[in-house]
Formats: sequence, C-alpha cells, structure tokens
Amino acid sequence: MAKVKSAGALAGTRVIDLSRVLGGPYCTQILADHGAEVIKIEPPQGDETREWGPPFKDGLSAYFSGVNRNKRGVALDIGEAKGREVLLRLLEDADVLVENFKTGTLEKWGLGYEDVLKAKFPRLVHCRITGYGADGPFGGLPGYDAIIQAWTGLISVNGSPESGPLRLGIPMVDIGTGMNAAIGILMALSERQRSGQGQFLEVTLYDTGIALQHPHAPNYLMSGNAPKLTGNMHPNITPYDLYATKGRKIFIGIGNDRQFRRLCAELGRPELAEEPRFRTNKDRVANRPELTKLLQALFAEHDGEAIATRLGKVGVPAGAALEMPDVMRHPHTLHREMVVEKDGYRGTGIPIKLSRTPGSVRRKPPAFSEESRAVLREAGFSDADIEALIAADVVVEKQRKV
Repeated sequence: MAKVKSAGALAGTRVIDLSRVLGGPYCTQILADHGAEVIKIEPPQGDETREWGPPFKDGLSAYFSGVNRNKRGVALDIGEAKGREVLLRLLEDADVLVENFKTGTLEKWGLGYEDVLKAKFPRLVHCRITGYGADGPFGGLPGYDAIIQAWTGLISVNGSPESGPLRLGIPMVDIGTGMNAAIGILMALSERQRSGQGQFLEVTLYDTGIALQHPHAPNYLMSGNAPKLTGNMHPNITPYDLYATKGRKIFIGIGNDRQFRRLCAELGRPELAEEPRFRTNKDRVANRPELTKLLQALFAEHDGEAIATRLGKVGVPAGAALEMPDVMRHPHTLHREMVVEKDGYRGTGIPIKLSRTPGSVRRKPPAFSEESRAVLREAGFSDADIEALIAADVVVEKQRKV
C-alpha cells in the first residue's frame, strides 16, 4: 500500500489485546496498522463478531475483518489458572494491555492492575474500555453503542421532526471510544519515556458519547435551550442542508459569508447574498425557511454530482450524496489509497498518513487461534508445554460453540 517502505511509527511496541467486538479492536487495529505487534487473545468461544454476518468470506465475517487486520491470533482460556499463567508470561515483554472485560473481572482472576499488574509490570500501560466506568449510578453495567447513544442523548439530536429520534447509522460511540483509547495509550507511552513508568487508563463509551455531543452540548450549556431535531440542517449555521437536484442529492455546508456569496454567484443569483435577510449567517438562520425554498428551486435545475464538483473547485463546501458502491470506486478514494487489498482481503485504507513512517497492511485478519503455537513458542514455551496446554484446553485451537 505505502510507497515508502517502513516498519511503522509504532514498530517495536508490543500490545496484548484481550478486547472483543468493536471499541477495543478498533483501537488496536490503529496501533497495528502503524507497526505495533498486536497479539489478539480471544476466549475459547472467540470474538463474538466472528459470527456477525453475513457477509462471510473464507470463514471470516466482514464485521470481524473490518477491525482485526495486522493482528496475530491466539485463543486462551484465562478463566483457568493455567491460562492466566500464560497471559502473565506474554505480558512480560508487553508495552500495552487492552481489555474490555466487565468491571471487576480481571480483579476476580487475580489480574487487577493495582493489586498485581502494576507491581509485576511497572512499565505496562493498561487500557480498560468499559461502558460506564467502575463506579457511579451506572458503574459496572455492560455498554453497547446504541444503548449509550440513547443514554447520552445522541439519538435525541439525530433525525427530523418527521422521523423522530434516530440511532446514528454507524456505531460512532464504539468507534470514538476506540479512537480515544488509542490516543490515551499513545499519551501514556509518551509520558513513559520521561518517567519510565506505565499507568492505568480507562476509556468509557458513556464519556465518549457525551464528548461527541458537539455542538449540541455547548449550545445547551450556554443557552439553556434543549436542541431540537433538525434533520440534515445545522442548528447554528445555514445553508447547511441536503438539497434535491436533477440527479443525486447534494449537501451544502456554508461556513462563512464569503462562501455564501460564491454559492449565490455560481447559482446565477449573486444578488441574494446582498439581501438584508441573507447577508450574514445570523440573518440567514433567522430566515432559514425562505432561503431553503429559494435554494431548493435553484438546485433543481442542476445535476448534483456536477454542481457539487464545480462548487468545490471555487471554494464552496459541497458534496454529492454518494452510496457505498460509488464511494468505494470513486477516483479520489482510490487516489487516497482508502481501499486496500492483501491476499484476498479487502478493507478500508489507513486514514493517518505519516510521511516517513507510514502505516501498512501486513497481515490479513487472523483465523481463530491461527498463531497460538507460534506466539507461545516465541514466549519461551517448549513444544511439550504447548501440547500440554492444548490437551488441557487452555490454549484452544478449535472455536467452542456457545
């Protein structure tokens, strides 16, 4: 994928990934894409997203494949004492531990950070991803993206008066939590270079859901007015909406008065920008219905993709409302290398583009327990030890059915 050969900015960083589903795996894929060695340790029944489909290809679900490339797959029963011994052995030369167990689970197994891991591995960065945190009214409860969207009000600001509140169509809370976790891990690793010490960090879906509430939370905290459903419109600026055309619908996002003047000029109505009711953003917001009606009539005369491209080239933020097949084969998507392929695997590209140490796709998403033997051998286990662990069903080679 990358034109520059590089082991990645995080080469030499070792991550033990005990997380499942989305937030944790999204975090560790970011790290893996940029060169970290990520050992994904799954429970005997596997990461549940292995079963989330269709579609499936070569025994893997698209859901699992989308967030688990560049990782080495191990299956280990850490509910068993011998499994925990193996885990501790793997943590001896690890830099980072990522997990999303229910609060108290690792402590119950004698693997709590404060009680055990901090003293045993003082340089370890331990990242825990949970739904709500360990304490408080919701402390310890399991968290799921859509449920957090409800509790943090994201559903309440998404949708139109006609549709009513709607769940966001992508799991933004899980993805945002994964991003926050990756940022937190990198902060802790950076600080470790100065102090020589690791630390524990917790990232929760609930906190992330609230932090994502921009601009609705700042608007409310300043004004005291609860946000209303606005559909595709923006509560603070206009025109910022989806408009019908002769072809595809088009989204216009005007951020300042200069852009509005250019929009009016390109649509053949420069005088609109000088009308007192539309001259500034404050004026336009106050007269939103009239402006929307005028613009809708003007856009109806144009092809959406053509006018969006034309507007973009003169500095007016505009986008044609493409569907997934169009996006994946769009020339700019391909130019930005945002579709990648590796030995039959196809996935979205790497969005963080470093010039000297770019990320890369080095490994396909792992089959269940694909590298259990190799990883244990590298950790110093003999072949006899490994066979004994497999015979005891502590290292699991065949996925258990729930």
